[in-house]
Amino acid sequence: MTKQMRARRSVMSGLGVAAVGVALGSRASSAQTAAGGGRFQPARHQQDAWLDAVAGKHRVFIDASTPRGAGEAILYANNLYEANKSGYSLTEPDIVVVACMRHFATPFAYNDAIWKKYGKTLSMMIEFTDPKTKQAPSTNLLNSSAYGLALSNFGNTIDSVVKRGTRFAVCDMATHFFAGQLAMATKGNADAVYKELVANLIPNSHMVAAGVVAVNRAQEYGFSLLSTL
Repeated sequence: MTKQMRARRSVMSGLGVAAVGVALGSRASSAQTAAGGGRFQPARHQQDAWLDAVAGKHRVFIDASTPRGAGEAILYANNLYEANKSGYSLTEPDIVVVACMRHFATPFAYNDAIWKKYGKTLSMMIEFTDPKTKQAPSTNLLNSSAYGLALSNFGNTIDSVVKRGTRFAVCDMATHFFAGQLAMATKGNADAVYKELVANLIPNSHMVAAGVVAVNRAQEYGFSLLSTL
């Protein structure tokens, strides 16, 4: 056997060992992937089960974090029902809409009783005033149809979209924050104010640990995400 032939056989032998190594490595990698669970599947938690409570053909989660965004969430909820009805002949029960009130949109998840009592402080904190009077509101203005284009809900109200099936996710973390601030402003007790806020939510509301967590969980439950300004 010539030196050239021996060198060639040595190279081919080396390639064969490498190929076996790659093949075994691939099998091991595949086995590890299968053993690790393969495709990602989000965990399910009892706290999020309410997201599955209503059946429908389409699911939308509207994320609102500002006063303007809170109004737009009401407007968009209405538009979802209207467009699906006119464009697809779908009924309101076919469309599952959840509007999340978090961060500075959270106070709009509180009813008129809260705005009457704490409106001045809330107005200052979220920099929101009545566009007609330029003063702090004493009611939840998103439940009034009297403002038209002056507010971002364009005259659509909380009650009107609730009647169509809209549900609201309310940020518990933000509610604790506002409770603390309101307690300081009124020399009250933060825990007592928190309980008062929770007892005076708008209809069809569900407290969630945090709005940002609800945004994540909703997408894991098959909701499409719609963000407001």
